[in-house]
Amino acid sequence: MTKEQEQQARQYSETSIKVLEGLEAVRKRPAMYIGDVGVRGLHHLVSEVVDNSIDEALAGFCDTISVTIHKDQSVTVEDNGRGIPVGPHPVKKISTLEVVMCTLHAGGKFDKQTYQVSGGLHGVGVSVVNALSEWCEVQVTRDGEVHQQRYTRGAPDYKIKKLGKSKKSGTKTTFYPDAEIFKTIDFRFEVLEERLRELAYLNKTIKISLKDERNDEEVIFFFKGGLKDFVEYIDTNRQPLIKKPIYIEGMRDNTPVELAFQYNDSYSENIFTYVNNINTHEGGTHLVGFKTALTRALNNYAYKNGLVKEGKISISGDDFREGLTAVLSVKVAEPQFEGQTKTKLGNSETKSIVETLVGEQLTLFLEQNPPVAKRIIEKAVRAAEARNAARRARDLTRRKNAMDSLSLPGKLADCSITDPEHCEIYLVEGDSAGGSAKQGRDRRFQAILPLRGKILNVEKARLHKILENNEINAMVSAFGAGIGGEEDMDLSSLRYGKIIIMTDADVDGSHIRTLLLTFFFRYMKPLLENKNVYIAQPPLYKIKKGKTERYAFDDDERDEIIRTLGGAKVADAIDGPVDENEVIKKGGMTVSRFKGLGEMNPEQLWDTTMNPETRTLLLVTMENAAEADRLFQILMGDDVEPRRQFIERNARYVRNLDV
Repeated sequence: MTKEQEQQARQYSETSIKVLEGLEAVRKRPAMYIGDVGVRGLHHLVSEVVDNSIDEALAGFCDTISVTIHKDQSVTVEDNGRGIPVGPHPVKKISTLEVVMCTLHAGGKFDKQTYQVSGGLHGVGVSVVNALSEWCEVQVTRDGEVHQQRYTRGAPDYKIKKLGKSKKSGTKTTFYPDAEIFKTIDFRFEVLEERLRELAYLNKTIKISLKDERNDEEVIFFFKGGLKDFVEYIDTNRQPLIKKPIYIEGMRDNTPVELAFQYNDSYSENIFTYVNNINTHEGGTHLVGFKTALTRALNNYAYKNGLVKEGKISISGDDFREGLTAVLSVKVAEPQFEGQTKTKLGNSETKSIVETLVGEQLTLFLEQNPPVAKRIIEKAVRAAEARNAARRARDLTRRKNAMDSLSLPGKLADCSITDPEHCEIYLVEGDSAGGSAKQGRDRRFQAILPLRGKILNVEKARLHKILENNEINAMVSAFGAGIGGEEDMDLSSLRYGKIIIMTDADVDGSHIRTLLLTFFFRYMKPLLENKNVYIAQPPLYKIKKGKTERYAFDDDERDEIIRTLGGAKVADAIDGPVDENEVIKKGGMTVSRFKGLGEMNPEQLWDTTMNPETRTLLLVTMENAAEADRLFQILMGDDVEPRRQFIERNARYVRNLDV
């Protein structure tokens, strides 16, 4: 940089302020609007368009939504709602459709005349999709006419035009994501299927279809039972305690409340809450209202009918929620979410609305169904007895933790920094990999905890049995935040800001990773909600040519590196996965696949997997907790048949199978 350029760089004047016109801001910082530009962000585009159609349905003007993935990876979302207005906008003096598609914060969600209830609050959804698409085309059918406008990277190609007449109404949006924005453009049928199924359960009057023209796959979702069907779907692989889910529905102060729940033979609680179809996985005031009503109604019934004797045993809210699967959905006209992620409801009035409505209807249900009430109370009593045993085990763990460093596991190689924000702990499979990790780490902020073998499958055990497992005890002691739910854990005592699972890229490594994730999901969920848990991504391949060494994390990256090093013929010759420990020598190159972390020397492990500047970590989130709960039950539960079906359906996505 010249002195003149350096001087200009230091200046901060009026010319330094850049104004991003129209949708430029979205293209400049796409992650601010859709989370990321990877797989999650790609599929979020579809959700944004679908949510507009859902809002039409909530307003009572739409009952059919179709989503189609075309062979060229473009996607069409069509509904039979009122159709976006197409006439001249009173302020902008151009077509209202163009305003909606090309202007941020332009929509019908700001007043409560067009939409009483909506998930979209900021008017950015469909315009963001338009901005991040290479092209987008919208057809609007309303007032007997079909109108169309097409856009390229957010800018209209032409003024809105008429295509013809029609007696129908609705909006049809087709878009192709921009390859300049997204890393890969490959829509996963299963990802879209999960969200659309969820929306169909939450809106029992809507039929939603998903079609994939790439392989002629199609599903149609329409659930007359709504949340009752949702609960039964989540509990598909569990044994129910009662025949049918308990269902509560009503409205209080213009706030519709819908709830379905049932008890099963598991030991964990699974409550999923929604506000205006938004998954509030951090809960909020509506969840507090439900928990309070459930505990009060069941407690009152138990003591009133002599099912629990005063002073003999105390049943807590946790006991009443053991083995509970519940879905709570509320529609709030002016939702106040804590934070921008819309994951925790803050409306104080919603607590009393849910608490009162659920309390009244549940009390009436219990009085009218004594056998069901008795089974629920008996399960809660058994849970209370187990809780007492778990409390003794937990107290023992806490007393050990209180001894500070003296209580830390002997095999833990701790870091020297004590500020959790800058500390991270690697959970490593076995002593061999643990040895390499201990030597290769940065001792200042990286701790290593080797785990011997596979931890207990917590899907099949109560907490007091879980706390008897040595590996689980070691983790609980090392983390320092306790174990259990939100009420039992104290994240302010957490010793590490990042908890990183680092296992081999083989079957055993995958199994250990699944066991750990099941444990975190069931008994340390606050860590997932607080985004403390990550999965390390060790490389699969090492490519060497002369003194140059490069690492690849999958087959595609391996082939790209080989071609970059001038080995196009070598890449074509390999053409597919390489077996573990296999070494291929062609064209002056050596391509080898790692079996495990223990095979890497400390320097390799640091360079590829542990160095914050070069590593790749996957963040484990709670974005779709209901589907995660069902998946863990399939993979880790007792029933074999659902697991076989899952494997058969997902076999096509397997890479580098270790058998």
